[in-house]
Amino acid sequence: MDNPQWSAGRLRRFSPDDLDDEQRALHRAVTGGRRAAGPQAFALVDDQGRLTGPFNAMLLSPPVGAALQSLGEAVRYESGLSDRTRELAILAVAAHWDSTFERESHEAVGRRAGLTEDELAGVRAGTEPGSLSADELGALRVTRTLLAEQRLDDARYAAAVTSLGERGLFELTTIVGYYGLLALQLRVFAGEG
Repeated sequence: MDNPQWSAGRLRRFSPDDLDDEQRALHRAVTGGRRAAGPQAFALVDDQGRLTGPFNAMLLSPPVGAALQSLGEAVRYESGLSDRTRELAILAVAAHWDSTFERESHEAVGRRAGLTEDELAGVRAGTEPGSLSADELGALRVTRTLLAEQRLDDARYAAAVTSLGERGLFELTTIVGYYGLLALQLRVFAGEG
């Protein structure tokens, strides 16, 4: 799949044949890692094997790109948050940043995690879908507060810890920061937004 919105934009697409050893190792980590296992919600590569979305820019600095892709795998596959909660947070970040790639790719992941079309539309529109569990709604509110205010006051912190636990809150703040970083890189290197 070569969706123009997922293309490199300002940055040339790196062909697998032109990669150096470090870049090739990072390309393999993305395309052969956990994101590539199982059914695909979105294409990691185009029809020529070039990385899509934010992954292409990671090839500019393989040491930093490898750390980023590893962090992305950790927040997606090793988090204690439920799949639905994680995807709600990612989609709230995508809506905040107006990130087409993150929204389209993670709406597909969210559907696989059980989010309904009404829930996806609600997150996209900035509303609170009534079908969310109390924990999901709490995580969505915390995410939106972090995006709007970049902090939690004492009362919101206490409520978040009660709902998510300290580990869950740490993971949620990491998700907000990580996907915000990807959205920024997509704006800069893909000309998105």
